[in-house]
Amino acid sequence: MFRLMGPSDLAAMEQLWTAQWDEPAQAARRAVLQFAGQENAYVAAEGDAVQAMVLAVPVTLQGRRGCYLCGLCARDTALAAGLVDYACDQQSRQGAVFFAAAPGAGQTAFYISRGFQRAFGLRCLTREVRRNLWSQAEFDAVTAKRLCELRRQYCPDCVELDAARMSVVLGDLYSRGVTIVSNAHGYGLYFRKDDTLFFIELMADDDRAAEVLMEAAREKESVVERAVITVGEAQPLFLGEGSRQEYGMIRFVGAPFDVSGSYMRLMLEN
Repeated sequence: MFRLMGPSDLAAMEQLWTAQWDEPAQAARRAVLQFAGQENAYVAAEGDAVQAMVLAVPVTLQGRRGCYLCGLCARDTALAAGLVDYACDQQSRQGAVFFAAAPGAGQTAFYISRGFQRAFGLRCLTREVRRNLWSQAEFDAVTAKRLCELRRQYCPDCVELDAARMSVVLGDLYSRGVTIVSNAHGYGLYFRKDDTLFFIELMADDDRAAEVLMEAAREKESVVERAVITVGEAQPLFLGEGSRQEYGMIRFVGAPFDVSGSYMRLMLEN
C-alpha cells in the first residue's frame, strides 16, 4: 500500500535510509522532517512494515510549482517505481506541474522509465587562481534567506527552495566543511582539498567579479593554486569553457515548458 508517512513510520524510514545511503539516522530524520516535511513524505508499506520511501520536496521553477524527489529507498525496483508514480500523482493533484530529481549512480535509467528526461546540465572547469591582496570578500556571512535572494538575482531560472529548506541544505554543507565567500558583486560556495578550491556554486556580475571571489578565497585559505568550478551549463560565467556534466532530470505534468536554460544545484541529493 502506498500512502503518506505517519509518525510511527519514522524509525523504519531511518533504517531504510541508513541501509541505502550509509548515513546516520539523524540525517534521515533531518531530511524527512525538516527538508521535506511529513506531509511530503511517502512510503510503501506491507502491513505495518515500511518497504520503501521517497520525499517530494516543494520547489518552484519559473513561477511554477513543483517537487524535488529525493531520498528514494526501496527493497526492489518495482516497488520504487510504484511509489514514485504514486507520489507524483498525489502531488500533481495538489498543483505540482513538474518533478525534478538529481539521480545518483545507476539511477538514471530508472528515472527515464518513470517519464523523466535529462535537464539542468552543468559545466565543470579548472582555473588557476592568482594571488591578489586587493581582492576583498566576506566569509560565511550569507544566511539561507539571503542565499535564496541572491540566487533569484543572479539566476532567476533556477529550481528554488524556500529559506527554511535552504537552511537545511546549508546546515548539511557546513557539516561537511563548506565555506561561503561573498561581496557586493557575487558569491560562491566551496570546499578546500589540498591546494584546490572546489566551487560547487559560483555566481557573480561577470568573469572578473568571479575571479575576485576566488582570489579572496585564496588569501583566506593560503597555499591554494587552482579552483575547480561547477556552473550551470547556460550560466554566462566563463562561457565556452569547461566540459558538460549531466546532473538533473525533470518530469512534466501535462504540457512541457522550456528548461534548456534552467539551473538546479544545492539540493540534498540522496
